[in-house]
Amino acid sequence: MSNNLLAGKVGIISGALNEDSIAWKVALKAYEQGARFVLTNAPLAMRMGEINKLAEQCEALIIPADATSMEDLEKLFSGAQEHLGGKLDFVLHSIGMSANIRKGKHYGELNYEWFQKTLDVSALSFHKMLAVAEKQDAFNEWGSAVALSYIAAQRAFLDYTDMSQAKAVLESIARSYGQRLGKLKKVRVNTISQSPTKTTAGTGISGFNAFYDYADKLSPLGNAPAEACADYCISLFSDLTRYVTMQNLMHDGGFSTTGISEEIVEAITQYSAE
Repeated sequence: MSNNLLAGKVGIISGALNEDSIAWKVALKAYEQGARFVLTNAPLAMRMGEINKLAEQCEALIIPADATSMEDLEKLFSGAQEHLGGKLDFVLHSIGMSANIRKGKHYGELNYEWFQKTLDVSALSFHKMLAVAEKQDAFNEWGSAVALSYIAAQRAFLDYTDMSQAKAVLESIARSYGQRLGKLKKVRVNTISQSPTKTTAGTGISGFNAFYDYADKLSPLGNAPAEACADYCISLFSDLTRYVTMQNLMHDGGFSTTGISEEIVEAITQYSAE
């Protein structure tokens, strides 16, 4: 249902790979709420995904960009402003990649070149986006930049390995750049710490299904679905959250503040009995 929350607003949405992607759902919701935007992803991800289908549904231009390349990002932001006819109101950073996770490296045997690539793709790319936007004066006042994070930035989770550090850096960048862009242009910068979500990236982590079920049993509201995360992103793009900035916002059904639940006690009790 549309309330025209984003009527007249324009932006950039990165990271939509397929229908399971949170960014894909954000794009559909943003379009439904009256926004116009440019879609972007890395050329390799675009070949693997279905972004052309999304672009047709949302009447959106696609501008390929490697988010680690300043040159590509400069072309992305200038091209988006040219196509959309003005400065931007919102940017979604939904980008993450770890070769160490993909190749099953445990935390004690990380490949450090891959580790640096994880940091560059998953975190520093957010700084690069915001730096390019600042240099081009690409944001309208009261604009909003949102990046997707995960609670592993604060807690240790097996098999999340170097992505834990990447998410911690991502959240730190949001705070530091949020202070800077807030002073310069009243632009808000936030991260959303989402429940484990069955995206292509999420399900690639070893033991994901077991942890997904655990988080669902622990959270009083259950795991927050991707569609609800998209709604939260829309609220942060809108004028309803003008004074929310430099925050890491938990969107996890209460997981982050729950010690134990009845469902977990019952599961452990049953396991012990067996």
